[in-house]
Amino acid sequence: MNDIKQIIKALLFAWGDPLDIKTISDICEVDIEEIERAIEDLRNEMDSSNDGLKIIRMNSSYQLISRDIYFDYVKKLLSEKPKNNLSNASIETLSIIAYKQPVTKIQIEKIRSVKSDGPVNTLLDRGLIEEVGRLDTPGKPILYGTSDIFLRNFGIEDLSELPDINMDINIERQDNGESETE
Repeated sequence: MNDIKQIIKALLFAWGDPLDIKTISDICEVDIEEIERAIEDLRNEMDSSNDGLKIIRMNSSYQLISRDIYFDYVKKLLSEKPKNNLSNASIETLSIIAYKQPVTKIQIEKIRSVKSDGPVNTLLDRGLIEEVGRLDTPGKPILYGTSDIFLRNFGIEDLSELPDINMDINIERQDNGESETE
């Protein structure tokens, strides 16, 4: 088991990005359940030894990252990299995709009431969203969904951790004082 744990740690380090558990299982030639146990043991060992790194899970993938308590040091290292913040349009588009996925660009544009080519391309370039299929309608439009990079950047393991947005909103009409609930 110790060899498997060290192999997993080496694979996660070498890969850098999230690595699917099935891929780890195939490479190690060990069943998925044993890989899951090994990863959980490794996570516990790294936590108890106050290791500078930790393993996080995103859906069925795992990634080796630095611990939050060492953020200031990593920040110093990365401070020379230019910041590429998302525009409000990109954040709005990403929110729509996160909550409505899978969703087409036309559906996004209908919600936003503006063209969304730029924000969608930006999100694709950054790896925050990905193509997840095609809608079975004329033209076969692309369906978009969030990626594992989205999960990692927002510090969540799966989409069920997104805040709930299903709440009643009272909108007061200023023109005649009527109230409408959406």
